[in-house]
Amino acid sequence: MTSPQAAALAPSQPIVSLKDVTKRFPGIVANDSISIDFFPGEVHVLLGENGAGKSTLVSMLSGLQQPDDGDILIDGVRKAIQSPQHALSVGIGTVFQHSMLVPSLTLVDNVNLGGRWWRSPDRPAIAARMSETARSIGVEVTPMAVTNSLSLGEQQQAEIVRALMRGSRFLILDEATAMLTPKDAEKLGLLMRRLVSQGLAVIFITHKLNEAVAYGDRISVLRLGKKVGAIAPDALKSLGPEKVTQEIVRLMFGQSEDKTAQPQADTVSRAKPPLGEPVLEILALEVDDPSVPVSGVELKIRSGEIVGVAGIDGNGQKQLAEALAGQRPIRNGRIYLDGAPLEDLSVGDRRKRGLRYVTDDRLGEGTVGAFPVSINLLLKQIGEAPFWRSGLENPSEIAANARKQVVEFDIRTPSIETPAGKLSGGNIQKLLLARELTGSARAVIFAKPTYGLDLQNIAASRRRIRDAADTGKAVLVFSTELDELLELSDRIAVMSQGRVVGIVDNDASARQRIGEMMSGVAK
Repeated sequence: MTSPQAAALAPSQPIVSLKDVTKRFPGIVANDSISIDFFPGEVHVLLGENGAGKSTLVSMLSGLQQPDDGDILIDGVRKAIQSPQHALSVGIGTVFQHSMLVPSLTLVDNVNLGGRWWRSPDRPAIAARMSETARSIGVEVTPMAVTNSLSLGEQQQAEIVRALMRGSRFLILDEATAMLTPKDAEKLGLLMRRLVSQGLAVIFITHKLNEAVAYGDRISVLRLGKKVGAIAPDALKSLGPEKVTQEIVRLMFGQSEDKTAQPQADTVSRAKPPLGEPVLEILALEVDDPSVPVSGVELKIRSGEIVGVAGIDGNGQKQLAEALAGQRPIRNGRIYLDGAPLEDLSVGDRRKRGLRYVTDDRLGEGTVGAFPVSINLLLKQIGEAPFWRSGLENPSEIAANARKQVVEFDIRTPSIETPAGKLSGGNIQKLLLARELTGSARAVIFAKPTYGLDLQNIAASRRRIRDAADTGKAVLVFSTELDELLELSDRIAVMSQGRVVGIVDNDASARQRIGEMMSGVAK
């Protein structure tokens, strides 16, 4: 809550103001006429689901992108922030979720990056200044330490010190606690309080509501690119933590009261089908991972059922999806498809049994960009008959398959010989759907199936997912878009910190309950 020091320091004029700022990308308005004031002496928490527009705002304030409409004011004066260097020159520093320090360099050399190149840096002087800056905010750094020898919390403190050494008065902490231990996150919270007590303005972006309530002096909530609400310092103090949390959940996950909100790509909810026997069963699954280990996951998906997996990105969804597909080893647990164990099988053997995986990394993992569409449609069947015979390609069969899939899945391509990398994102997604949904598929895993697509292709992809379930397949959909899961799913599981913290039926109360689980309010 608001500290006495912050209240005493905060003047009437903000350091940074956004006035009706809008940013558009093809097919989407990422930020829609957003107006927010950021005051010195305050931790201003910015909240919202994935895709709410937080990252786009940060990129504009950091100079990585420029708004299409609206103004950014610094000390009341309109500024066009043209680059990250320009952002630093007007006092805006950013510390991202993943460290931007060069791991093989010392902290001193990291601080000196971008400095004068025509003479050797005065490392002792830089180190002394770095230590002095660190002491002024109550932290300790080891200037000559090699960066990769430090913990994530120590690296983050060093990045904050670097920003202050460059004159930052306005500090953006983007998902700063996401990769930290609870102890380091608590240290960062105390550090934020010290920073604002010295007159800095801090934007703190987090998905953890307990942190927002504990450290925030002011809270703004974004949803679908719009600012949907705010909680001022007086309200934060008078409402108390419990009521503040309830209000945040309502703003983030409740039905929007904004009648001008962006329309969804396809708002026709799926009628619940009669369900068959379990097809895909996951029992006590554990996956080792240095950032987010997966532990104790249990799910059963029946024939004809769509089960969604919700959660803030980075809570183990990718690790779980890849483990099920066979792309990542498991430490413990069982995976069954139609009653037969899969966990010891390769990716190819799982596919032959009927398990399919549609990755969210369409270009890097899902396709080989330089290969033609015809070969990409068969990437997981290389060497198999009838498309290959005795190790040699059968061009007529490969071409016939490609022509059929291009028509059936409406893949817009100049030719079946066109390199896949030259297609649009929507058409690459259609290619992946064609490859994974044809043949003897029994269970299909979708990872962020509409990420980055325009409205038309979002609608088309969702129809394919429904069609897959309607033909008796078991479907598991990982998505950070809650509205998408509410539209598609029969049941929705919520992942947090590598665990399934709850499973809810998709009914009228699902949105609220899922929002509470995602935010750590309820289990």
